Amino acid sequence: MLIALDFDGTCVKHEFPMIGDDVPGAVPSLRQLSKDGDHFILWTMRSCTYLERAIEWFVDKKIPLIGINSNVDQWRWTGSPKAFADMYIDDAAVGCPLIVGKHARPYVDWPKVMKIIVARKRLEGGLGKEIVR
Repeated sequence: MLIALDFDGTCVKHEFPMIGDDVPGAVPSLRQLSKDGDHFILWTMRSCTYLERAIEWFVDKKIPLIGINSNVDQWRWTGSPKAFADMYIDDAAVGCPLIVGKHARPYVDWPKVMKIIVARKRLEGGLGKEIVR
């Protein structure tokens, strides 16, 4: 599965322009998904130095990316600037499970997101199988 990931509020807590603390569960979830054969596109509003810091976060956490704000293979079948992915995980997305604190901005609830991903994989051909388009 190809997953587009927002950064602030999804992988790290909101502290822009700094890199916030890791969102609980994000790193182990992303590592497990990568181990299972899933791929990630970083899909973020960060740019310039701020984007470089976000990319470094993935490198430091040993979570591979196959694209930065783009799907490098989609040029073969579309000229659209929107990065194609099977799933988009973003704290601003309607329906994304969030953890809401009293004094902090909400961030992604990774245990709940992982349940959604596992359920979707089961519906679309089973765990561990690549989805064929």
